[in-house]
Amino acid sequence: MNGNATFEHHDVALLAVTAIEATVPVSSSTFDEQLRPTLRRLRLPRGLLGRVAGVHERRWWDSGTTFDDAAVAVGAKALAEAGIDADAVGLLVNTSVTRTHLEPSVASRIHDGLGLPSRAQNFDLTNACLGFVNGMTLAAQLIDAGQVDYAVVVDGEDPQPTQEATIRRLSDPASTRADFLREFATLTLGAGAAAAVLGRASAHPGGHRLVGGVSRAATQHHDLCVGGVDGMSTDPKGLLDGGLELVVDAWNEAAPQRGWADVDRFVTHQVSTVHTHSLVRALGLDPAKVPTTFPRWGNVGPASLPMTLVSQQGSLSSGDRVLCMGVGSGLNTAMTEIVW
Repeated sequence: MNGNATFEHHDVALLAVTAIEATVPVSSSTFDEQLRPTLRRLRLPRGLLGRVAGVHERRWWDSGTTFDDAAVAVGAKALAEAGIDADAVGLLVNTSVTRTHLEPSVASRIHDGLGLPSRAQNFDLTNACLGFVNGMTLAAQLIDAGQVDYAVVVDGEDPQPTQEATIRRLSDPASTRADFLREFATLTLGAGAAAAVLGRASAHPGGHRLVGGVSRAATQHHDLCVGGVDGMSTDPKGLLDGGLELVVDAWNEAAPQRGWADVDRFVTHQVSTVHTHSLVRALGLDPAKVPTTFPRWGNVGPASLPMTLVSQQGSLSSGDRVLCMGVGSGLNTAMTEIVW
C-alpha cells in the first residue's frame, strides 16, 4: 500500500467553480509552420500535434494580461458566483505551475489582488498538474477541522515563454529527432485560469458536496517529466505506462468500495488523445462520460481539470456524481468525488 491514502470529507461543499479562457488562439498548424525547416530536416510529418496528441489549438494570454492577473480575475469571479464576501475567506491556495520568480509566493500577489483579509492564510501548493485537486483536498480538510469557513483555490497558467524557447531550440540546425520527441509535449500546453470556492455543506445546502477520495504516489518516476521556464523534457512512453499503472492501483483500491464505476461523469486532467483513450480502456469507463477539452485548450496544467468541470456544469443535474481524476508528473495521482 506504499504511497496510498484514502480520505473522507464530512461537511464540505463546492460553492462555485469558474474558469477564464485565454484570449489568443494559437493553432497547432502555426507551430508546424514555425518548425517547418526542422520538420523537413528531421523527416517528420506536419500535423503531429493534432494526429498524435489530438491538440489542434491552445490559447495564450494577450500582451496586457499576466497569468496572475488571470488568477485574480478568476478568483474574484468564483467569489461572486458563490456569493461569498472576500472578508469571509480564511484560506487562499494558489496551485499554478507558472511563476515568474521564486519568491514571494504567487499567492501573495493574488491575496492582495482579491482584497482578502490579513487573517486569511495564503500560500502556493505546487504538485505539477495535480495541484488543483490537492488544493481542494487540503482546503476541505481545513474546513472540516474547523480552522477556516471559506477557502479559495486558484490557478493561472501561461506556457507561452516556455513554448517560444522550445521552438527556438528546436529550430537550431543542430537539433535532433530525439530532441523533438523529448520536447514534443511542451507544444501541447495552453494558457488558462480556474478557481473554486469551498465552504461548509451544512451552511450551504445548495452546494456540491465533496465526498472524499484516494491518492497514490509512484515517485520512482520523478525524472520522467522535468520542466522549467526554458523548456520541458518528457519520456512520453514512460509517463503513459507509469501513470496508467499508478491510476489503476488507486482505482482498484477505492473504486469497488465507493461504487465509482457508476458515477455520472469522469472529469480528468487533460493531456492527449492517447492518454485519455488509454485511461478509458484501463479502467473500463464509458467514453461518453469522459469529456475532453484538450483539442481546443491543450493541456492547461492544473487548471485543465477545473476548466473541464466548468465546461460540464450546464449538463450536470442535482445528485449527479462526478469523479475528478488527475495525474501529475512526479508521479502522483488523486481522485476525489463530488455530488452535484
